[in-house]
Amino acid sequence: MTAATPKTIPEYLEQLRAALRGADPALVQDALYDAEEYLRSELAENPGTDEATLLANIATSYGAPEEVADIYRDTEVQVTQALRTPPPRARRGLLGQFFGVAADPRAWTAMFYMLLSLATGIVYFTTVVTGLSVSAGFAVLIIGIPVAVLFIGLVRLLSLVEGRIVEVLLGERMPRRPLYVGRGQPWLARIGAMFTDPRTWSTMLYMLLMMPLGTLYFTVVVTAMSASLGFIGASLAAMLHLAGMPLWDVALDGVVISPGPWVLPFTLALGVLGFFVTLHLARGIGILHGQLAKHLLVKTAQH
Repeated sequence: MTAATPKTIPEYLEQLRAALRGADPALVQDALYDAEEYLRSELAENPGTDEATLLANIATSYGAPEEVADIYRDTEVQVTQALRTPPPRARRGLLGQFFGVAADPRAWTAMFYMLLSLATGIVYFTTVVTGLSVSAGFAVLIIGIPVAVLFIGLVRLLSLVEGRIVEVLLGERMPRRPLYVGRGQPWLARIGAMFTDPRTWSTMLYMLLMMPLGTLYFTVVVTAMSASLGFIGASLAAMLHLAGMPLWDVALDGVVISPGPWVLPFTLALGVLGFFVTLHLARGIGILHGQLAKHLLVKTAQH
């Protein structure tokens, strides 16, 4: 059953949201932003034109909500296929799947994200704590509202930046447009919507969580990789030394410490095992963190 022709821009957006029901929330946010941006600009270029007449006139150029929804779904499939990293070659057997993680680009990009998250976590945490403190301090003054609005705007900008990082490194689809905020409403209504929007507060929660999570991710990667590479490097150096190569010895009080030859294969295997376990761990954490970012940073498609 075809929906009635929308008479206002909010009605058009609501029909577009309904037509995109079941789609990725990030895709819905992008489609709503593009549609409102286009419709508002057309309305501004044609002052005095009734919204219903305008929507009827541009229906043939921009498309009805159902047509626009189909275009976005088709485009999303094409873009996803074009940007998708080459899948790793399928490995047979448990050993093949275990060691094949080294050929998975997502494992390496997730590990890089875990290292980067320490820096981004500090930035996000500092921004939110400072912004809340300054906004609360100026709340009793007339400039309190502009300061709070600027702070929320900065938070949303950082949310968009974090979304791009998450999508590129973790592979989770995130919004590529900022959140539309009902630009047809009065300023006071728009400001009130910013404060009452659950996504505003969930975004701040995410940024506060990024400080401990970033510290944890960085510590896990650095510790696990250092230990694994340390075992591998020390074992290989000891083997070369036992083979007669002039490598240095570690001495304490004049006593040369040299592990027995029977220990070296075990330490080497332990280092190699730890290396691949770390890659699996990074890939798993990347998947879980992508879901966390999607849940807290993306506005649900139903609201």
